[in-house]
Amino acid sequence: MTRIVVTGGAGRLGRSLVAGLTARGHELVSLDRIVTDAAELDGVEQVAVDLSDADATLDALRAARADALVHLAAIAVPFSAPEDVILRTNAGLAASVLGGGVAAGIPRIVAASSPTVLGYGAPAGWVPEHFPLDEETTPKPWNAYALSKLVIEQSIRMLQRQTGDAVHFAAFRPCYVIAPEEWAGAPTQQGHTVRERLDDPALSAPAVFNYVDARDVAAFAHRLLEALGDIPNGEVFFVSADDALARRPLAELVPEFFPGTDVVAQALTGTTSAFSSAKARRLLGWQPAHSWRTELAHERSDVPA
Repeated sequence: MTRIVVTGGAGRLGRSLVAGLTARGHELVSLDRIVTDAAELDGVEQVAVDLSDADATLDALRAARADALVHLAAIAVPFSAPEDVILRTNAGLAASVLGGGVAAGIPRIVAASSPTVLGYGAPAGWVPEHFPLDEETTPKPWNAYALSKLVIEQSIRMLQRQTGDAVHFAAFRPCYVIAPEEWAGAPTQQGHTVRERLDDPALSAPAVFNYVDARDVAAFAHRLLEALGDIPNGEVFFVSADDALARRPLAELVPEFFPGTDVVAQALTGTTSAFSSAKARRLLGWQPAHSWRTELAHERSDVPA
């Protein structure tokens, strides 16, 4: 059994991640600003701590005596706070938590980044080198949230250069996370239901129609933590559903919302995701188990994946 600390364990993704890892036999400690009575955290050790306080964070991490650390805590929505606050908060949390994990002697450290580091939606335009988007696509962040997530990835690399192979690191970029209750109609992170995002392509377009089920992220984290030490140190992974949150072919939809992508978008097939998780399949043997086509029991798609 592995003892795992999850920062932000009381959040949307955090609750599903903690529940999924607990179900796989791990012992979980949630570090967050609050202690919650959420059902997903029943039986989980919860510690309330201000993770922006580096000393308090280090004390909590040392007390946890963990085998692994998964860092999720962050301002999770672009433009949900002033740009300077988002950048300062998320970058500061990365320094406090990831640096604290190293100082506490935790040998496996994983951090959540974001697909937004690629820069889609930039006001000045965005045309990637290729589709599907993958870990080789050049990051081009254009807002504080996306930049703060790239800072997290660079913090991982910085700490890896400091520690060599004494600590094993990885970062992952989960696509637009859909929690289990949101399939049943609860609002998603942006305030719309999943069906509304399907009915109106303009709602899913800002994320290039990406999504991933929170339970699949938990399964990914389990595989990743098991593999650390056996895969190259400091890897970055996309974590995406195999299909897009769309009924129409992406080769039509993407150029409609991202001018100038007509040529590169022709590589997209049907409603297959614009984001590739092939690296996670290759190195970890992970693949997503959930799709909107099966989770929305009464939905029908006119476009084959």
